[in-house]
Amino acid sequence: MKGFDRSVALTFVVLLGVVSLLADVTYEGARSAVGPYLEILGASAAAVGVVAGLGELVGYSIRVAAGYLSDRTGRYWAITIAGYGVNLLAVPLLALAGRWEVAAALIVFERLGKAIRTPARDAMLSHATHSMGRGWGFGLHEALDQIGAVLGPLIVAAVLYFTGDYRAGFAILLVPALMALAVLIVARQLYPRPQDLEALAAPLDTRGMSSVFWLYLAGVGLIAAGLADFPLIAFHFQRTGTVPDYWIPTYYAVAMGVDGIAALVFGRFYDRVGLRVLLLAPLLSAFFAPLVFLGGAQAALLGMGLWGLGMGAQESVMRAAVAGMAPRQRRGTAYGIFNAGYGLAWFLGSALMGLLYDLSLPALLGFSVAVQLLSLPLLKTVAGRTPGPRR
Repeated sequence: MKGFDRSVALTFVVLLGVVSLLADVTYEGARSAVGPYLEILGASAAAVGVVAGLGELVGYSIRVAAGYLSDRTGRYWAITIAGYGVNLLAVPLLALAGRWEVAAALIVFERLGKAIRTPARDAMLSHATHSMGRGWGFGLHEALDQIGAVLGPLIVAAVLYFTGDYRAGFAILLVPALMALAVLIVARQLYPRPQDLEALAAPLDTRGMSSVFWLYLAGVGLIAAGLADFPLIAFHFQRTGTVPDYWIPTYYAVAMGVDGIAALVFGRFYDRVGLRVLLLAPLLSAFFAPLVFLGGAQAALLGMGLWGLGMGAQESVMRAAVAGMAPRQRRGTAYGIFNAGYGLAWFLGSALMGLLYDLSLPALLGFSVAVQLLSLPLLKTVAGRTPGPRR
């Protein structure tokens, strides 16, 4: 494959988007129900918060090594396929868990698989999105991803509604898992060298990450720390009865739908105005926690919409911006470092909010709102020091 062609690049992005769609049906379907499942198996709120945060910590921290390895070896496809295999096959095994500790281990294992494949996959996407606008390219990929994140919880919700059996809900997710792996193999055969989709317009840059990169990581990390992981939210719905069991995955599906739409909108605006568009995300998502943890069913639904908006803005703009802050040949490493820092912040925030849930709900809300709003001055500084994206 020589040079690059915009339509070919678009096809590659869509193909990987389909893989992500099917993968999200699998693991987001499971994530929509693991909070109540852990509670049924005997886990406490603190345990749910720690498990959710630990899964993210393990997942994101491993990305440093996975990203470096992908750049060092150039075997982006092999690492991506291996990661997807671990990521997806851990999910249906939840149907066999008889203790919450076993289920917790599988949840962490699923996050580990995602960690292995994400930096390599995002590096490949960064090459393809160069010719079509990185904000739009990553936004399109995220939107397809979130279609799966909507369908997965709805499938699990339907199984729970008709059977009331969480294990059956996890077992049925084996089907989309196998389909995702099949499409991924096809993509590997059609695009053996995705890096050829980006024209090399300048000499290779061997420098490390800039100060703007680290400042940006700090700002986005604050947002991550304040966005409670969904298992804790679902645990709250289960314990308080705010939302019936079979509606909990549906609330997650709504959030994922908002996530997908926000990714497209924020991604498109990123290509036009740059990182300034990301300032809107914490201004809106900061107020999801009071609505989710204090409100009734309708307020909680609105809160989940704000939660999904914050996630969508980050998943599109966040990944697009990292590609512009790192040398071309070190993008796998850059994505690994960035995601490790993001995951550390998510772990600390989720674990702390799990502990605060049992101690003081007002303290949980104050923490969530405050840390997200604290990201604004950092992101504003980064936006002022970052040139606009290539159009």
